[in-house]
Amino acid sequence: METQPGMKYIATLVLVLAVIYTASSVTHYAVPEEMEVGSVVANLAADLGIDVQTLGRRKIRLDILANKKYLDVNKDTGDLFILERIDREYLCTSKTVCYLKMEVILENPVRIFNIELEIMDINDNAPYFRRDTINLDVSESTSVGERFSLSNAVDPDIGSNSIKSYHLSEGANFDIEIQTGRDGSKFADLILKKSLDREDQAIHNLILTAVDGGVPARSGTASIIVRVLDTNDNAPLFDKDSFTINLTENSPIGSLVVKLNAVDNDEGSNSDIVYSYSLYTSEKTQQTFSLNPDNGEIRVREMINYEDFRIYDMEIIATDKGVNSLSGKCKVKILVTDMNDNHPEISIKSLSSPVKEDIPVNTVIAVVSVSDKDSDENGQVDIHISDHLPFALKEASDNYYELIVSEPLDREKVAEYDITITVTDRGNPPLSDNETITLELLDVNDNVPQFPQSFYTIPVTENNPPGALLSSLTALDPDLHENQYLVYFIIEKEIANTSMSMLFSINPENGNLYALKTFDYEIDKEFLFHIEARDSGVPPLSSNVTVHIIIMDQNDNTPVIVSPWRAHGSVVEEKIPRSTDKGTLISKVIAIDTDSVHNSRITYQFLQNTDATLFSLDQYNGEIRTTRMFSYRDSRHQRLVVIAKDNGEPALSATVTIKLSTVETALKSYADMTEVPLEYDIFSDLNLYLVIGLGSVSFLLLITILVTIVLKCQKPKPSKAAPSCRNSVISERNSTIADSTLVSNDAYWYSLFLAETRKGKLVVRQPVPKGARYIVSSIPRSTGMTETSDSAASTLQASTTTSSSST
Repeated sequence: METQPGMKYIATLVLVLAVIYTASSVTHYAVPEEMEVGSVVANLAADLGIDVQTLGRRKIRLDILANKKYLDVNKDTGDLFILERIDREYLCTSKTVCYLKMEVILENPVRIFNIELEIMDINDNAPYFRRDTINLDVSESTSVGERFSLSNAVDPDIGSNSIKSYHLSEGANFDIEIQTGRDGSKFADLILKKSLDREDQAIHNLILTAVDGGVPARSGTASIIVRVLDTNDNAPLFDKDSFTINLTENSPIGSLVVKLNAVDNDEGSNSDIVYSYSLYTSEKTQQTFSLNPDNGEIRVREMINYEDFRIYDMEIIATDKGVNSLSGKCKVKILVTDMNDNHPEISIKSLSSPVKEDIPVNTVIAVVSVSDKDSDENGQVDIHISDHLPFALKEASDNYYELIVSEPLDREKVAEYDITITVTDRGNPPLSDNETITLELLDVNDNVPQFPQSFYTIPVTENNPPGALLSSLTALDPDLHENQYLVYFIIEKEIANTSMSMLFSINPENGNLYALKTFDYEIDKEFLFHIEARDSGVPPLSSNVTVHIIIMDQNDNTPVIVSPWRAHGSVVEEKIPRSTDKGTLISKVIAIDTDSVHNSRITYQFLQNTDATLFSLDQYNGEIRTTRMFSYRDSRHQRLVVIAKDNGEPALSATVTIKLSTVETALKSYADMTEVPLEYDIFSDLNLYLVIGLGSVSFLLLITILVTIVLKCQKPKPSKAAPSCRNSVISERNSTIADSTLVSNDAYWYSLFLAETRKGKLVVRQPVPKGARYIVSSIPRSTGMTETSDSAASTLQASTTTSSSST
């Protein structure tokens, strides 16, 4: 908005112009652009001489020759006022003088007035550049004073409000020169006032400012970016002129030695560098080390040996890829450092293999030598073998060692040894080498054959077929070859003038034991002998085992009835008084069985009984007693059939028939007839005999034990005495003793008769020592009615015999 003095100035100017152009046909007005809407330009009624009162009636209107209606007339006051803001640069883009033409039309009567409104410029636009950024590429080799045209700035204002000058921001290399065109426009040229160096500054950023002549002045700016183009004016440079590298020998092929880095401050191809060896680098060096032409890496190409070359000298050239290429160079010295790269060596000078397992301790079995090409600690070596081996190393002289036996060897535990000899130097890191020798042990007959058991008990059932396999007795010998080939045989021993080899046979190759005869339990109860296993070594070794053959009984013997005595046939005739009391012992059946205890248990039963209510039979002792007294109704003749059955499976038996006849005459009872009164003096004599017998046996047993101990202490050897035959049974007949005599071993038969004497006392009841032999005599009784009890009595005689067992 304009200030108050400005408005007065404008009003005065409008009045003056109206007076000047009153006489002409066109009324001229001049107003500055950008006036406020509603601002009064002039009073048309006054300037055109029209009565204000008639403006409404005459329908005054304003036609503007433009696309917008910028002004209008107030019909009440006749004032011409601004209806819309006027922009001179919009109305008159390319004109220096800008007019807005319009017509004022009145009716009643019709009149037309031409009006020209001059729009005067004000400084309402700032200069501006068509491009905010101006890019320039300038070679760094451009000469000083070179000009570079810049795009000029634009200001829509005219006259003094248009562009008057340009300004450039401070810069050491550039300046501007303002030029004026034919149309009076101003433009600027960029001038190089100092040489450029891209490596120093690659880009220059400048600010160009355009200033108009208005009051106050307005300005506009543009950025000038000057990019300095490179020229190949810099040679590649290494970090240092010379390098010294320490490299360990035997570095792996391909390992990095050093990476050289040359720098070229140029850019593009001018800064691309290629590395190469110079002519001063030897062929050996170039063969040993490779140089990467792109990145300058020097790597190991061949194995490096300190002993061959210790120093490598080389000269490296770095060349850029510019049109006029430039280059730089440096020297590289590689110092090879020694390392422990030589392994110790082992050499076996002599070896004794195989050796016998009984080789003496400290015997030398091998001589080895060691060496190392390195020096100092790298050449000093330590040699050793595994700790758990029965060998040791002994230093014989410088770098010579003997492998000796340190412990006794046993082929049965370890048949072959792999001995690894390890030698290690004292370098850092230490290097080592090893050599393995194989030591084979030869067998020595140093192991006695061993049976799995020290005592074999073999049960054999009697009545076995000849040649029957009894058992397999196998011994083991851990030796080899002939030292483990075993032969089995029976150690000879005679029993009852019979050799063991006549009774048994053993396979000498596999130890199978066979019976050569059929055994009878009632004759032979057991056999005790030794079997020896002997190897085929030199000298041969042997061991023996005790074999106990036990003959197992079979129920193969039928019970034999020995009482009552039968003179003819199997029928026994007895006479008893008819007045016999109840419970009277009539008879006693006694049977014996030569089988074993189990099979020889006898039980008695009636097979036939004329009157079952008259007699009873004890099934265990065979006693026949009356169960009641005879009556007149009972038959005078009674027939009893008794069966004696053993306990075998199947059971065997024997029978006896007893015919009883009752008589009225008083006869002595069967118990009286079979009673054997034993006087006290007899028992006294018997006790004396027993004491003497037991003392003799004890004395003989003590003597036998002492002799055995002496023999064992002198030279232990298997006993050849035959084992005592347990429970041997011998049957014999002796007419001088009785008509029928039988010897038994079982204490069961010791008490053969249990009877009541005439005095009501027990006759015999006492245990018999083991091994006693009993002779039972049955004396036939007289059938006469007047015979005395002494002549008709049955007697039981017991004689004790002892058998000594040989050891």
